[in-house]
Amino acid sequence: IKDVTRDSLRLSYGMVLQETWIFEGTVRENIAYGKQDATEEEIVAAAKAAHCHSFIKRMKDGYDTIISDNDGISQGQKQLLCIARVMLAMPPMLILDEATSSIDTRTELKVQAAFQNIMEGRTSFIVAHRLSTIRSADLILVINDGDIVEQGTHEELMEKQGYYEKLYNSQFADKE
Repeated sequence: IKDVTRDSLRLSYGMVLQETWIFEGTVRENIAYGKQDATEEEIVAAAKAAHCHSFIKRMKDGYDTIISDNDGISQGQKQLLCIARVMLAMPPMLILDEATSSIDTRTELKVQAAFQNIMEGRTSFIVAHRLSTIRSADLILVINDGDIVEQGTHEELMEKQGYYEKLYNSQFADKE
């Protein structure tokens, strides 16, 4: 651990949080933050994978539009830009904390499919109240009042008919 540099540690993980952060700069710079040497094609591909390319193209100057954390961009759009940032950097570890909480349901389904691709072969920590986000996880830890009350795969937890199963059914019973 003594030999790990701060820069190498920071390049080892990517985060998409419920509370997004955008810095003042172009859309392009915000997406390429974790990969400064990214090509235009890589940036656009990441934006398309994160389903934000279409709204970027509608902006006044497209990828050259100057944005900041307190301008007219919605919270969902900020979240999609942060997702594009992670999809461009492709770090070995992902931390997703309510990463799709501000995105509409239809876009969320598309982003979840993209997340499945980038999570392949990576260590991923996912915090989510929308259980659809974690359904395919290798291990789900169910926390209630700060304590781990159950753990297992989605199927194992559903078979237990415990706390997770009640949560899941409260979200999806009418939708399946």
